[in-house]
Amino acid sequence: DDDDDPIYIQRNSSSCSPDLKGNYFRDGTTKIDFVLVWEEKLQPHKKKKVRYTYHEMGKEDAEAGSCDRTRSKHQRWKEKFIRNLHNAGLLMEKEETVSDRKTIHYLKLSVPWDVLAYYAEELCMRAPLQAQPNPDMNSSDTFLQKLRIPNIMYESVPNKPMDYYTCAFRKSKLEKFLGSENHDAYFTNTQRHRIMYEILARTAYGKRKRAEVGIDRLLNEGVYSAAFPLHEGPFEMPEYEVLPEELNPRQILYNYWARWSKWYKYQPLDHIREYFGEKIAIYFGWLGFYTTWLLPAAIVGTFVFISGLISMGTNTPAEEICNSGGRYPMCPLCDNCGTWNISEICSMAKLGYLFDHPGTVFFSIFMSFWAVTFLEYWKRKNATLAHHWDCMDFEEEEERPRPEFAAMAPLMEQNPITGAKEPYFPEKDRLSRIITGSMVIIIMLCVVMIFLVTVIMYRGIISMIMYRTNNTILMTQAGNIANISSSMVNLILILLMSQVYTSLAEQLTKWEMHRTQTHYEDAFTFKVFVFQFVNFYSSPFYVAFFKGRFVGYPGHYGKLFGMRNEDCGPGGCLIELAQQLVIIMVGKQIISNIQEFIVPKVKAWLQRRKLAAIRGSQISQEPKRWEEDYELIECEGLFEEYLEMVLQFGFITIFVAAFPLAPLFALLNNWVEIRLDAQKFVCEYRRPVAERAQDIGVWFNILEALAQLSVIVNAFLIAFTSDFLPRLLYQYEYDSNLRGYVNFTLSYSPHNYVINNHTMCRYKSFRDENGNQTLFYWKLLAVRLGFIIAFEHVVFFILRCIDWMVPDVPESLEVKVKRERYLAKQALADNQDVLLTVSQDSI
Repeated sequence: DDDDDPIYIQRNSSSCSPDLKGNYFRDGTTKIDFVLVWEEKLQPHKKKKVRYTYHEMGKEDAEAGSCDRTRSKHQRWKEKFIRNLHNAGLLMEKEETVSDRKTIHYLKLSVPWDVLAYYAEELCMRAPLQAQPNPDMNSSDTFLQKLRIPNIMYESVPNKPMDYYTCAFRKSKLEKFLGSENHDAYFTNTQRHRIMYEILARTAYGKRKRAEVGIDRLLNEGVYSAAFPLHEGPFEMPEYEVLPEELNPRQILYNYWARWSKWYKYQPLDHIREYFGEKIAIYFGWLGFYTTWLLPAAIVGTFVFISGLISMGTNTPAEEICNSGGRYPMCPLCDNCGTWNISEICSMAKLGYLFDHPGTVFFSIFMSFWAVTFLEYWKRKNATLAHHWDCMDFEEEEERPRPEFAAMAPLMEQNPITGAKEPYFPEKDRLSRIITGSMVIIIMLCVVMIFLVTVIMYRGIISMIMYRTNNTILMTQAGNIANISSSMVNLILILLMSQVYTSLAEQLTKWEMHRTQTHYEDAFTFKVFVFQFVNFYSSPFYVAFFKGRFVGYPGHYGKLFGMRNEDCGPGGCLIELAQQLVIIMVGKQIISNIQEFIVPKVKAWLQRRKLAAIRGSQISQEPKRWEEDYELIECEGLFEEYLEMVLQFGFITIFVAAFPLAPLFALLNNWVEIRLDAQKFVCEYRRPVAERAQDIGVWFNILEALAQLSVIVNAFLIAFTSDFLPRLLYQYEYDSNLRGYVNFTLSYSPHNYVINNHTMCRYKSFRDENGNQTLFYWKLLAVRLGFIIAFEHVVFFILRCIDWMVPDVPESLEVKVKRERYLAKQALADNQDVLLTVSQDSI
């Protein structure tokens, strides 16, 4: 009976009719703020086999005894935890799903008004003082309205949340806040979830001296299977006609945000924040802002690419190569190969101009300005969102120890801030573990370098095979075939190493025993990003700055493991770098999107199949809300989402001089990414606990570092990898139309170089017949170094000017902040005359 169940607390059932699928207790009025789930396997009694030996029976009894002790300990913890929750004033109601083999228990929890008010004040939650207009904060919409251009991206989303001037909640000043007379609807659902999670995180289930506290550790110990707030109804649209205002919040998010047909619409950020909290809303706000800023970068990049395509016919060096016939016999590409004519690479010479013309220099400068300007304007957008969502002054309160830290810490010491005894791990021991972990990271980075060398050798082997076929087409295209195939192999290795290293970094970070979740996440983020940076960017860096630098010259070729060092292909290293970026960047995006689309659906299907086997033995009209939400998969957080976007940001800024179409591919990917992520959170994830946040955290610092690095890398790309400066210097000193440029860049082989009875051949370099560097080479080197210094200084100076001219906080927002602080000061004052003044001012 329910009356005999210590977990069940009888509620008044006369308030309204039961809502079996709603988010309420059986009385129909008490809100469900959280659900705790645990599973119990039924233990059927079976006879033991007679043929067991004494040793086997003893071993089985020991294992059974260990399981019984664990089960008994978990039961004690569970009972004490629930008893302490009851003592904290929470309301509870229990449901069960029973089958022949397993019982699933659902404990529904609700926070009454008095407890809500107490914790709202302790957590410094914001309460509404005065309503104000809540306009759409899309600058593009405002701009199009001024031009009187219809905006197809705008869509009116029903039930838009109100906007208020707010201040910190005070129960003693309750009558001064708007809506205080309606206790049931005063706190939003996300605020109720946050308060409930705070209570669950603080409640002890064992001895506090052992830090046996909180729901997180109970989940890690396996006492509970899940703990989550409920979604507010189904996301599927009803079959019957219904007004948009009558849709539940989840249906509104699905219908106006998560559907693929809404790919070109603005995101309803206020609705996302109201349903999922500020942390998730800030992520989607940043992702949408970043995607919007990719549009001008994609347009300019596409224009640069098309201009290169149109001007291919004006490329004098390529025309000279195509018309050279047998005038320039080139030195053999391998020790056993013969000479070849430079006219054989006519198509690649023309194609290389697409990725190496003056427009790409302009685009690299443009993207340097774009990256910094984007980050500066994101600061303004972030400040506006943070104030709009009442988290501008948000600071993490004194964080509790992580559950894993509390479970594994060997010592207990007094917290100097709270005065309570907490688990403690010596800093000296942690430092030694961090140093040891750093050694592991270095070893893993060395493994990446080994794989890079392996891919280089693979390219050399494939090229040798192509050369020995004696097929003219295969010989001239050997470099492209080797480069494309090796890039695919490299992508597979990158993805495999990413999976291995992420698991390793997680274990290393746990082993380092970081006390708080913030320190843990920062350490984990740093490890993974450093590795992924080397993992993804090492191959493009090699092609851009090292390939072709150590080839040598005829008779004195540099070699690695008996094979001649790689040289750039017929079209130059920039076209090979572009091939690398297309395969690695675009290939990674396609694979990630496929994974994000398929993996959650497979996990959810397996979860539904497991629970359907249990519910199959019951006669039930339809599953209840807590059962449907338990079928969903646990929210995996935002780390992987941020990491994917930050790596993409690196590709489109660091190597953009070689691949002007990178922003376009990034834009197309992000349009898909937003809807994939939206569908995961709305349809496939259990509802996460709403977390507060005022920015994107450590990821912004990483983006700033990448933006600064992109200026340096692009300067070196233009100076040393591109042919822009050699052509410019030749035009200045010899011929403004680049006539004779090809012959000028080809040196003669030394007199003592004899290969296949040929005593003379040409190779691309600025050397004399003795193999020494010419005067032009040293002039060019001086021009390259001067260009790098001038490029960096000019760009960084303009970037600093942009930083200075664009304030981090808009002026209109500063006025709002001052107005809000003024109202808060007056509302919390005890002087009645002041309150009267405020009332008149509000009128």
